[in-house]
Amino acid sequence: MKCRVCREPAVIDIRRHNANFCSDHFLRLVRDQTTKAIDEFQMIRPGERVLVAVSGGKDSLALWDVLNELGYEADGLYIGLGIGGYSDRSGEMTRAFAADRGLTLHEVDLRAEYDTDVPTAAKATRRVPCSACGMSKRHLFDQAALDGGYDAVATGHNLDDEAAVLFGNTLRWQTEYLARQLPVLPARPGFPRKIKPLVRLGEREMAAYCVLRGIDYIVEECPMAVGNKHLGYKEALNAIEATSPGSKHDFYFGFLARAAERFRDAAPAALESGDLATCERCGSPSTSEVCAFCRLIERSAGHEPVTLTRKGKPL
Repeated sequence: MKCRVCREPAVIDIRRHNANFCSDHFLRLVRDQTTKAIDEFQMIRPGERVLVAVSGGKDSLALWDVLNELGYEADGLYIGLGIGGYSDRSGEMTRAFAADRGLTLHEVDLRAEYDTDVPTAAKATRRVPCSACGMSKRHLFDQAALDGGYDAVATGHNLDDEAAVLFGNTLRWQTEYLARQLPVLPARPGFPRKIKPLVRLGEREMAAYCVLRGIDYIVEECPMAVGNKHLGYKEALNAIEATSPGSKHDFYFGFLARAAERFRDAAPAALESGDLATCERCGSPSTSEVCAFCRLIERSAGHEPVTLTRKGKPL
């Protein structure tokens, strides 16, 4: 197996490109594809500061690494979600990555700062854990970016992630979500710009990038994501991709090119116009007097922490 560029031994094949790459040219491909996404969708402008949402997983750590390799001013933010040993290991991976590279890492700990965590909040409010988690992360990332003067929040969503979310939203024709499933969500009053620079790269490529760059990351899936429909959608698309390479790319980028604009009017008018109230607790934009995050905290703070177990043993 030879590299398509230099004919040296290849380390990875990418079937949707019908090509193999050696280590150097694969790393260049990742950087080039990230740059292409940033430029195509005008994600980052010269001189802007980026806050990378880091979780200890391969995608977010790879994204942080790539952005710094490309010369962007990118700092990280890690949120301690209190998901048992999984969060402990994720935090350790993230701190080690930042320390080894001399990067700036900010941290927010739900238990220490809000007297709750994701497992406890999910139980106290009877919300699906992924819902409580996602809401908390969105609020805290937005708040940290605005307080820190960052121009954009970058997340490690890759092509596989975006195709799977699009698949689920299309199956149920969730038009409000389809209206906002874009590589860039512009800044609005009270909200920073949201960007996804890895949308041209797949999950397998990001894992390979981490191996070749010597990035240690947490391999295990979040224990609270078991049964998440998103994982099932990924499996279904993987089966299609195996027999028809490039299907994920064509599905997602075909949507952006041919269909995304058709759903623009489905976005909630208040969100698009910025015509929102202000949360009386935290001052964030909200559709009601108290924002969803503050309501979550009010209902769960002070509750007995939930201990996650598997086969009777703490996770």
